[in-house]
Amino acid sequence: MFTGIVEALGTVQSIDTQGDNHLFWIKSNLAEHVKVDQSVSHSGVCLTVDALQQGMHRVTAIAETLSKTNLGKWQPGTVINLERCVPVNGRLDGHLVQGHVDALAQCTRVVDANGSWTYTFEFDKQYGHLVIEKGSVCLNGISLTCFNLTPNSLEVAIIPYTYTHTNLCHVEAGSTVNIEFDILGKYLARWKQLQEG
Repeated sequence: MFTGIVEALGTVQSIDTQGDNHLFWIKSNLAEHVKVDQSVSHSGVCLTVDALQQGMHRVTAIAETLSKTNLGKWQPGTVINLERCVPVNGRLDGHLVQGHVDALAQCTRVVDANGSWTYTFEFDKQYGHLVIEKGSVCLNGISLTCFNLTPNSLEVAIIPYTYTHTNLCHVEAGSTVNIEFDILGKYLARWKQLQEG
């Protein structure tokens, strides 16, 4: 479980393939603080550390993960958001995030708001009922508050700290990001579906 509060930025150093799997070597200042078998959020995707070496850690993404997230577009040099699992007695500074990406969202607009930035993202309208005005959403592993909702889009406002300490500064119109909707909304939607079924 994560909170959507990015701890560090990592950079993809190399990508190997084993069958349909992609093995990513990622360099970051978190490498010395993680261990093999530990789960780490990589731009919102929960992946298991399977090797460590010289300031880097390695994770493996299977075909299913590559097809449902933006990991298939990663290249050497890609900057990603990293967060370790939250300890049970830790602070919940963001919101409950599983690291299970629901879909891809496309950035359609970035507005410089003279000290902050407003991003607009579009997603498949089948997920529209999972977001509420001023509710939480996780984009590329970042816990954010959404507003100005439509059936298939939302906006988020980004403060300077978040802009410079996450990979949102690399996101522009046309970029795709990983989106995870609030788990509470998903449980309520499932409960309602069962009640009506």
